[in-house]
Amino acid sequence: MRKFTKERNLVKPAKTRFATAFLTLRAMYIQRKNLKTLVLSTEWNSSKFAKETSGKEVANLLISIHFWNDVVRALTVCSPLTKVLRLVDGEKKPPMGYIYEAMDRAKEAIAHGFRGVQKHYEKVFQIIDARWSEQLHRPLHAAGHVLNPGLYYKAEEEGTLLQSLWTEYYACVEKLVRDTTIQDALIAELPKYKMADGLFGCGPAKRARDTRSPVEWWSLFGSETPNLQKFAMKVLSLTCSSSGCERNWSVFEHIHSKKRNRLTLSRLNDLVYIKYNRTLKRRYDARDLIDPIRLDNIDDSNEWLVGCPEDQDDELVYEDDDLTWGSVATAIGADESIYHLRGLSSRSTVPDKGKGVESTSTSSSSSRTRTLIDEEYEEEDEEQYNDVEDFDLQELDNFEEE
Repeated sequence: MRKFTKERNLVKPAKTRFATAFLTLRAMYIQRKNLKTLVLSTEWNSSKFAKETSGKEVANLLISIHFWNDVVRALTVCSPLTKVLRLVDGEKKPPMGYIYEAMDRAKEAIAHGFRGVQKHYEKVFQIIDARWSEQLHRPLHAAGHVLNPGLYYKAEEEGTLLQSLWTEYYACVEKLVRDTTIQDALIAELPKYKMADGLFGCGPAKRARDTRSPVEWWSLFGSETPNLQKFAMKVLSLTCSSSGCERNWSVFEHIHSKKRNRLTLSRLNDLVYIKYNRTLKRRYDARDLIDPIRLDNIDDSNEWLVGCPEDQDDELVYEDDDLTWGSVATAIGADESIYHLRGLSSRSTVPDKGKGVESTSTSSSSSRTRTLIDEEYEEEDEEQYNDVEDFDLQELDNFEEE
């Protein structure tokens, strides 16, 4: 495979924190011509893989037009959502003020990817709305959207700001601020922000709406509304994901290893505290608070998917010939069994050797998969843990003395 893909791998689990299946599909789509050429080559037909059940299934999949159409549909749906996940997973810039708008743009990008034909994406929207509306969306997200000057004033000018956002905003105020006096002060100061009066309407403030992060914008121009300024900076500085906690747990697992399995709980906690906060300090020093988060990349996230599913039939096998991959798929009957692959088991049991014993083909396939993944894990970026193995316990003593 790597010979035909010019040494490009398809599976890269060590390079990603999530969405490995999507990125693998994307890599397959980019290499689709090379993969089709692979299963039609002399090397493949003369190898043992072409005679195995799993090998035949793979060959039919790679030649099938229906399969590649489904891949394009999956990528059209997943690409914008992956951009939103990557936004939420970031640590340098708080995404609370952008997540509401990012979800709307992701849905718009999906609809645009299906050329606005509602019947092609309405079921997808039902799934997204069920997850977003019932499980993920909270008044906090609406408050972040309202308090983001770059998005709020633009929506006000275009008349696209939903009134329901204000209901959720006040619910957020009531939830986060228990003191009724401060609640009344926030309500009293809000009209000045809505009408862009005072510092909110000065030239530098208007120009900085799209060039400064929301937190920095409020710190620079919100001094006339101190209560609202404090509340806005509090909301806009929050995270939208528990990824940071999960990475902290990963530090625990890395420090409490087989070589260090006798660490006391207090010493383990101190080691993790020093290691993770040192990582946080390094990220903080490299932070970029001046530039806001850009959502434009969600709008054009499907630009590389040029060519919709119906164009796959006319794709030429050779540039100087009129033979198409659709004709090849029809000739070898690849599409005939594409929807019956679940009925074909790539695992076969041998009755003579007892129930549940897998054939050699399955073992060899699994071995090849493990080898491929192991090669990728060797290239894993170890920036997060680059100094744990050499961590000197003397640092802990110094920390305790301080």
